[in-house]
Amino acid sequence: MALQVEGLAVRYGLAEAFRDVSLRVDDAQIVALLGNNGAGKTTLVRALSGTLARHGGRVVAGSARGAGLDLTRARADAIVRAGVVQVPEGRRIFGQLSVDENLAAGALALRSRAEARRIKAWVLDLFPVLAAKAGHPAALLSGGEQQMLAIGRALMSGPRTLLLDEPSLGIAPLATRTIMDTVREVNRAGASVLLVEQNTRLALSVAHHACLLHGGTIRAEGPAADLAASDVILELTLGRGVAHTATAAAVARGGGDG
Repeated sequence: MALQVEGLAVRYGLAEAFRDVSLRVDDAQIVALLGNNGAGKTTLVRALSGTLARHGGRVVAGSARGAGLDLTRARADAIVRAGVVQVPEGRRIFGQLSVDENLAAGALALRSRAEARRIKAWVLDLFPVLAAKAGHPAALLSGGEQQMLAIGRALMSGPRTLLLDEPSLGIAPLATRTIMDTVREVNRAGASVLLVEQNTRLALSVAHHACLLHGGTIRAEGPAADLAASDVILELTLGRGVAHTATAAAVARGGGDG
């Protein structure tokens, strides 16, 4: 198990963002988190990363030792050290710093310089354009290059679980393909990924498992291929509810292998 979320709740003042959200990301698994705009996907990612307060529930991360780490009350820096790292929506790189300095900032949680050098070499192999522009101010990179840098900076901390929020937002199709290929490569290297992605078809093509956040809770989940072949996502996101069909039942919560 890489990440276990049980009954998570978040509010903005008196307004409820979501309630009783439970999901699981297994080791070396890509899980797509789907939902309409405003469903609370980014809010959920921020709550998991500790950059937004939680108002109920429990968050547990896996560890190299096998025992779960309870992150329910942990601060954002402790969550990073536990191996759960967010790539925020909109990239949020340090524009005035160079590409190289941005990557160095991502390695601050590491205790070993040798480990930082090893991971950096891997990141630059994943994204050769970052090596070519190592001394350039990050603000001068294209949108796709900035997204690559944001992912690379997160990878510099050696995460076990990557929280990847809308990586294709505002970037060219070619850069999107590069980034999704990299997500697969990062996953093959052993990291788990919780992927929030506006392009549902793209997300389902990359993910092993998927969850649909709707109406403040997870309304459907299952193998990504099963969800892609069913009508449940369309029915929920168009507001028509879950159809009482065999297809929907196979992927609704409690069905499938999830």
